[in-house]
Amino acid sequence: MSEHPQTLLTVTGLTRHFGRVVGCEDVGFDLWPGEVLGVVGESGSGKTTLLNCLSGILEPTAGTVSYTDRTGQVQDLYAISEPRRRFLMRTDWGMVHQNPRDGVRMRVSAGANIGERLMAVGARRYGDIRAEAGAWMERVEMDLDRMDDMPRTFSGGMLQRLQIARNLVSKPRLVFMDEPTGGLDVSVQARLLDLLRRLVTDLGLAAVVVTHDLAVVRLLAHRLAVMRRGRVVETGLTDQVLDDPQHPYTQLLVSSVLQT
Repeated sequence: MSEHPQTLLTVTGLTRHFGRVVGCEDVGFDLWPGEVLGVVGESGSGKTTLLNCLSGILEPTAGTVSYTDRTGQVQDLYAISEPRRRFLMRTDWGMVHQNPRDGVRMRVSAGANIGERLMAVGARRYGDIRAEAGAWMERVEMDLDRMDDMPRTFSGGMLQRLQIARNLVSKPRLVFMDEPTGGLDVSVQARLLDLLRRLVTDLGLAAVVVTHDLAVVRLLAHRLAVMRRGRVVETGLTDQVLDDPQHPYTQLLVSSVLQT
């Protein structure tokens, strides 16, 4: 029997140093199926380093990231082979980057971007792949007429929607999001946030969302971790942390938002 039969992700003592600079230090938490964890902090707090270590992009200096797969087996992310880790990222996991150009193939059409993920999980029939790609374009509120258009012709908001569709079409169980609404106009941010909230709820996704925007975690996250200088200084239910912050740093973050 696995040590963590119910948790989706178990993180223990996660640490990453860059020489003498601390990226993140001794971070630990459990993430449950269908749960959204928000990670907040100012620039340089370590939240993106943490996300990169969790998602297999950056190997930690110390600590473990254990994932319970669909069969109930617990896998140590950094003990499995590189091909296995890449397969996990194409199937069970998704990654939504702040800059959608980092998560979209710019040289293939919108439909092909979505279809590639389906092929990674075994889809082979062209008609089925195209139909599913189209269904997902509609689901993220993209015009079906744009299926054969190249991503370079899309606005930033549309590119982000394409990246989301590309990630979710393979029905992942866990999605990592790095400032998913960053760099977009306020009106576009609001619509995209609403879309993300609906998709996360409808699909029962677990997610780790890194952002400096407390409004984003208020809408998306069940639980919140506040980072400062590489360490988690406060955790709790999102509303509880934001409405009654205990750590002085969290109090400062919340009050700075209220004053703007």
